[in-house]
Amino acid sequence: MAPSQPKDDEEAAKPPLQTVYSEAARTVLQETSARVQEMHGAIAARAFDVLQKIPLVAGPATLVRHAHDAIAGGVYAAVRLGGGLLGLTAQLEKTRRLANAPAPPSAPRYELPPDPPNRLANSLRSALNAAFGDHLAGTRSVLAIPMAIHRAGHAVPLTRAALAAAFPAAGERLCLFIHGLAYDERCWDVAAAGDPKKGKDRVDIPHRLAADLGYDALTLRYNSGLPIVENGAQLAVLLETLLAQWPCVPRELVIVGHSMGGLVARSACAQAGDAGLNWPGRTRMVICLGSPHLGSPLERLGHLATTALGLSAITAPLARVAAQRSQGIQDLRHGVGGEFAKGIAWRFIGGSLAEDPENPLGALIGDGLVTLGSATAGPLGGDVRSVRLGGVGHMGLLHDERVYRQIRKWLEDTKA
Repeated sequence: MAPSQPKDDEEAAKPPLQTVYSEAARTVLQETSARVQEMHGAIAARAFDVLQKIPLVAGPATLVRHAHDAIAGGVYAAVRLGGGLLGLTAQLEKTRRLANAPAPPSAPRYELPPDPPNRLANSLRSALNAAFGDHLAGTRSVLAIPMAIHRAGHAVPLTRAALAAAFPAAGERLCLFIHGLAYDERCWDVAAAGDPKKGKDRVDIPHRLAADLGYDALTLRYNSGLPIVENGAQLAVLLETLLAQWPCVPRELVIVGHSMGGLVARSACAQAGDAGLNWPGRTRMVICLGSPHLGSPLERLGHLATTALGLSAITAPLARVAAQRSQGIQDLRHGVGGEFAKGIAWRFIGGSLAEDPENPLGALIGDGLVTLGSATAGPLGGDVRSVRLGGVGHMGLLHDERVYRQIRKWLEDTKA
């Protein structure tokens, strides 16, 4: 088992939040200034092109254009240099802290850290990963979120000792909850939802499922900006390790995924089956809440908008900004293709903002982000059932009492 550091040593080795986020600020500053410079240049070029076609004005206009380009180029270069110095300062500070950090001890016992991490920082990090997660992972940024099981806001190493310490009452029935795009595992927590009506007619589904049916509720955190198929592959490996290292022999696994989380679960099941992994054989059911299996209309609209912006030299820089959104977001345009994994019960819950989900307009707008047809995946073969709920939005599915009752009914009706 790999040793883990005590909390004090571990914190000493970590760069402070301001150092970490200054790296993100530097990247945003430099990329934004580059796009603004491109738009500035396109607009100025159009004006100078007109002036240089007018007799008597053409000569002076050419001189002014050269002066304008030189001055503007110097200004934007200075802005980018400032951003580079910001990043250099951050790197020097991080290097200094790592150099001064004490050496880790030989083999301490794993203990779940007692203090929860900063929620605002975690929320910002999740949003950054949603927008630029593939870039962060590709550059090995400290901001990139590694996939892991989280408890009380902290990642739990997938070793038998660490899992036993984090889940002292570990049982044979596991239920894994997977968040959607731009969120983390706290999205399931009613108290952390930030809703003024929190606690009123809202359900903490993981806790209720654990209390009512005896499941060990596990929550996953992952980089939602990575391609869905890549997150699916990571999840397939993680679940194989998790079940092998679980403190007792697991008899049953249920997966509940919200939005993108359902697509990641679907991809993981397919890839695990192709690779001959063991955990799909213990997976009883996958439940998807508002998952865009047939794609998200908003991402299709975003793709069309990006294409339209690229048609003009003036707005083309904006198109390049839009095109830099993560592959995870772009994957939502078409959803996940291929068959659903065999031997697993698939359950879908779709929401509609309309009180009557069968209302044609309600079916069209769905939960505000995903249409009912995409969330319930249409007619499928095998052990597949779906439910449509009215009067609930996309994020409302996370805490709706009806959603919990339906999940419980499905699990009680098909007891292992």
